[in-house]
Amino acid sequence: MNHSRLTLVAIQAALQAGEVLRKGFGTQFKSYAKTGKQNLVTEYDTLIEDTIISTLTTHFPDHAFLAEESGKSGMLDSPVVWIIDPLDGTVNFANNIPICSISIAAMVQKEIVSGVVYQPLTHELFVAEQKQGAYLNGKPLRVSSIESLDQSILATGFPYNVDENPLHCIDLFSKITRLGVPIRRLGSAAIDLAYVAAGRFDAYWEVTLNPWDYAAGKLLVEEAGGKVTHYDGSEHAYLTHETILASNGRLHPIMIEKLHEV
Repeated sequence: MNHSRLTLVAIQAALQAGEVLRKGFGTQFKSYAKTGKQNLVTEYDTLIEDTIISTLTTHFPDHAFLAEESGKSGMLDSPVVWIIDPLDGTVNFANNIPICSISIAAMVQKEIVSGVVYQPLTHELFVAEQKQGAYLNGKPLRVSSIESLDQSILATGFPYNVDENPLHCIDLFSKITRLGVPIRRLGSAAIDLAYVAAGRFDAYWEVTLNPWDYAAGKLLVEEAGGKVTHYDGSEHAYLTHETILASNGRLHPIMIEKLHEV
């Protein structure tokens, strides 16, 4: 694989940050509550983010950043903007549940051109480049070939204000649950999207995600042959906080129908 310099540096940053995550997992550390129930941040979220930004800045001192913990650094209309989630699955991490990831994406002219999702605890490195395909530990990824919901396995997630039922998320979950198909909720949107790209999940939906939750994962799905839109099938724009539907493409029309507002 002939990765671009952007991708090679993103991989380096993810691997270095992964070492920090692994060392912290299962140890004692400080955690703080953000707004919303169980919306946590730990000292490792900050340590990992600092590691990523330090590595990227060393190689690209003029690039801008949009990161979960430190926010915006530089102008979002800069030639390259890095979109970073240092620890996607903080609640899992804080409770010693080994399902969490690091997500790094490079945006050029409002398009994601490079994406890395790294699961340090399982040593799985998902990498995608625009028009260059998606890979897991160096092996090409393809979405599943499932065409029927009856044969599918789905994934979803819930926002921290799920009790307010934003965008009818509870009602839609109930509606799809009644179809009797397996549904998983892992607690890391980046992993959910990576698993769609890997053919482990056939479709995934969620509401009110932040750009750092889905930026790298969206590119993974698309480069693996899948499709990502809003619930109504319209083009999914980056830097939005609305709905996201990712699938193997074959299930997309069916999922759009099922996710029609209740």
